[in-house]
Amino acid sequence: MTAPVSDSALSHSALTDADVPAWWGSLDLPGLVDIHTHFLPERMLRRVWAHFDEAGPLIGRPWPIEYRTDQDSRLASIRALGVRRFTALTYAHRPGMAADLTDFALDLAASEPDVVPSATFFPEDGVLNQVNSALDRGARVFKIHAQVGGFDLREPALDPVWGLLADAEIPVVIHVGSGPVPRQGFTGPDKLEGVLRRHPLLTAVVAHMGSPEYGEFLALAERYSRVHLDTTMAFTDFFEAVAPFPADLFPRLADLDGRVVLGSDFPNIPYPYAHQLEALGRLRDREPRLDDDWLRQVCWFTGLRLLG
Repeated sequence: MTAPVSDSALSHSALTDADVPAWWGSLDLPGLVDIHTHFLPERMLRRVWAHFDEAGPLIGRPWPIEYRTDQDSRLASIRALGVRRFTALTYAHRPGMAADLTDFALDLAASEPDVVPSATFFPEDGVLNQVNSALDRGARVFKIHAQVGGFDLREPALDPVWGLLADAEIPVVIHVGSGPVPRQGFTGPDKLEGVLRRHPLLTAVVAHMGSPEYGEFLALAERYSRVHLDTTMAFTDFFEAVAPFPADLFPRLADLDGRVVLGSDFPNIPYPYAHQLEALGRLRDREPRLDDDWLRQVCWFTGLRLLG
């Protein structure tokens, strides 16, 4: 996923952020629910943005940040779009970080009622106790990033965590696809499949539709009833330029029955939020069943069911 991107491939949609409330209003929705948004401690966020600015080794291409503002401004921006429930996803890249990141996310949710109580974990000593503590404090969604964290989802330390979260029916947003840059030994559908064999009722939400291994992750969703796919950056011009969604998968996507859910990666996206929605809307040109009813499920009802 490191091919050069032409200017035309980065063209923004005709839909603007100011148009977004009218867009979801035309679907008779009261707003949007977004399962994949990031709020991080300021110091960590600055480091993440610097990595994107440098097109670092886990990014692999220019990636300008569209919403590079302070936290209050970012909260105001996402609310102006009509996103009624959104997450504060964090992720650790080394031991000793996850507990503090979870504290930050849960504190934010306590002060901002539209933020879903969010948490993270890492394969380290005490991880099960950390996850139990987060659940006791009301966590409704977890996020882990195997590519950035550099770990295998099948690590023995994580097995009881997967079991706990499966029993609790708590969704876990999992970045384990090999995009934007594969990380040998840590990314790929076989890692998640290994977890699902042991915990088939895990509510796993595959970030970015599993890009670029779309077909393999779609097959896991077909095989395991609680596997979901989030739309984060999928179908946008930015992703389609380097990892297009295969045309033959659209009918199977329509058959997933309420297990595709809106995600955006706000604020760390290289285009306006509106472009993600336009990209979803134009899917009907590829598969007629990806229609307004499908969009309602993706943009509201599935997220509401998962997040409460």
